[in-house]
Amino acid sequence: MSRARAFRALHHHRAPGDPLVLPGPWDAAAARVFAEAGFPALATPSAGVAASLGYRDGQTPAEEMFAAVARIARAVDVPVSADVEGGYGLEPKELVERLLEAGAVGCNLEDSEHGVLKDPQAHADWLAEVRAAAGEALFVYARIDIFLHGTGDAGTPVEQLSEQAIERAALYGAAGADCVYPIGAPVSVLPLLRSGIHGPLNVHALVGAGPSPTELGELGATRVTFGPGLQRRAAEALRGIAAQLKAPSA
Repeated sequence: MSRARAFRALHHHRAPGDPLVLPGPWDAAAARVFAEAGFPALATPSAGVAASLGYRDGQTPAEEMFAAVARIARAVDVPVSADVEGGYGLEPKELVERLLEAGAVGCNLEDSEHGVLKDPQAHADWLAEVRAAAGEALFVYARIDIFLHGTGDAGTPVEQLSEQAIERAALYGAAGADCVYPIGAPVSVLPLLRSGIHGPLNVHALVGAGPSPTELGELGATRVTFGPGLQRRAAEALRGIAAQLKAPSA
């Protein structure tokens, strides 16, 4: 609970331009690198963990995902939040138990399945059950996939998607979600989302491109995560090293 309280406190009273930056470790070694660099908390990316285990994103068995989260949480002294995708079909009570057993202090939960958005009210009801089971032991942040999967119409204006994201955020917040994450939201609509969403707002940042975490914070982000971007950058660096090793010596 002490780690959970510390993690929750990191989200409050963030000044504009000073979001909580949460690197995404894909294994224990990466977690130690980020913790030793001074980051106060970490947030695992499901796609990055999947890659480290040899799976495609969305295909990691629940047992392996929870085991990976446990190894990461055990390796560091800072709070670790876990991306557990759609919850792997677990009942809320069991999902919460598995997260706490793994040492996680938070969880990221998606509102789509196989590329199809879930009914927002039904998803909110499920989030409420997760919150009831977790109490204050978990920081629950609800991912909003409207910008990924939209309404099925590629021509839907981004402002309309933003309004739908705000509506979903209100439902999820009322259900007990501590934070919302409208993944894929264009930077241009962040001020609109910020004006309509109460509470912490998570925004995805690109590694080495696009607005910096500070700039995203100035646009309304409370916290910034990177998805699998850091794992993919590390893989690129390793490919470069591998190419050097294979290069013929002079």
